[in-house]
Amino acid sequence: MARKTITMTLRELSRYGVIKRLLNKEINGTEAAKQLYLSVRQIRNLKSKVKKCGEKGIIHGNRGRPSNRKISNEKIKQIERIVKEKYYNFGPTFTAEKLDENHQIIISNEKLRYLMTEWRLWKPRSRNQPKKRYAWRARKDNYGEMEQFDGSYHNWFGKEESCLLLSVDDATGKITHAKFDYNESVIAVFRFWLEYFKKNGLPVSIYLDKFSTYKVNHKNAVDNKDMITQFQRASNQTGFKLIFANSPQAKGRVERMNKTLQDRLVKELKLANVTTIEKANEFLKEYIPKFNSKFAVIPNKKADLHKGLNKTIKEKLPQIFSIQKQRIVMNDYTIRFEKQYFQLEQEQPTTVYKKDAVIVEKHLNNEIKINLKGRYLSYQELPERPKKEIDIKLPAITIRKQSSWKPPVDHPWRNQFLYDKIRANQQVLIKK
Repeated sequence: MARKTITMTLRELSRYGVIKRLLNKEINGTEAAKQLYLSVRQIRNLKSKVKKCGEKGIIHGNRGRPSNRKISNEKIKQIERIVKEKYYNFGPTFTAEKLDENHQIIISNEKLRYLMTEWRLWKPRSRNQPKKRYAWRARKDNYGEMEQFDGSYHNWFGKEESCLLLSVDDATGKITHAKFDYNESVIAVFRFWLEYFKKNGLPVSIYLDKFSTYKVNHKNAVDNKDMITQFQRASNQTGFKLIFANSPQAKGRVERMNKTLQDRLVKELKLANVTTIEKANEFLKEYIPKFNSKFAVIPNKKADLHKGLNKTIKEKLPQIFSIQKQRIVMNDYTIRFEKQYFQLEQEQPTTVYKKDAVIVEKHLNNEIKINLKGRYLSYQELPERPKKEIDIKLPAITIRKQSSWKPPVDHPWRNQFLYDKIRANQQVLIKK
């Protein structure tokens, strides 16, 4: 009769040798447990199995048996058909989530990764280590202590490129606000943060890159503190701190978030047939809470460090988050701004002189306001460039409209000056 071959690993052979010495009473159970790094109870169980089954007692009972969790061939074919039809460009993890969410099919990420590799829908990434390593920075303790902000240009929907403005809380990894826009201009960024402040309040600090919208990168700006951007001016007036990153890795949380969204959000928008910025922003309102519930973490401390908006700041927000430029009042009391000419009216809330420096504010609703000493001047927009005048008779524009009335010769005001002059002449004659 042919003997059946039993295949054992080196570890199992070593265990069998120790258990055999235990059965021969060369060592006791405690010594065997120390040799195999097992408990005395486990050694007792192995001893009884070897007594009963011989060498097979060392081998796990499930070896050679099909797994209880094995997926049937019919189900694998069903998964293959669904994946190739709907999720052919999804990653394994994201595909597994969609199979569970939309088709009630539960499969592990690793099993699906193995299958998608066989179907040539996924190529495993190389495990090469990066050439440059960066030190890991611990998260902030409180929600609202630091917001990481970035704009990501990508083909999010359709064929045209658009920009996703994104803020991520450093302590929780939570998306606090997101909005699609055409670019990362100062107007788009102002609108983004105005919406953020109304929803969450003022954060302690904002961590962002050195893009020209946020920082003047000219070499002279280091020594000249007056060379600041519109966004830096707004932050100084509002009261939140700006921190500029020296590398993309420094604000890695928002960078990685953008990379994740460029994979997941693009596919979600495609499944929802979103093709415009307006629909995409509506989609974000439902998508972000689901995304945060899956990926956000619990902060170290429970306090929310966002500062509430008081009545004064709320009223000044439209003024603070406007494009502000300094202009000079010309001799004919006109002001030029962005190829437009504005004629100041003769009655103003404060006195205006020629060559006065005024602040022209362009609000987000395209309204133009001219600010002098905290007062808004009244003006009329001219249809074309006015004719040049070297000087005009009007010395200043005041609160009241200047009158052309002159006092008569016999007016007491004139008599007073005449009396003073006669008296002075008489005193001169007396001295002589």
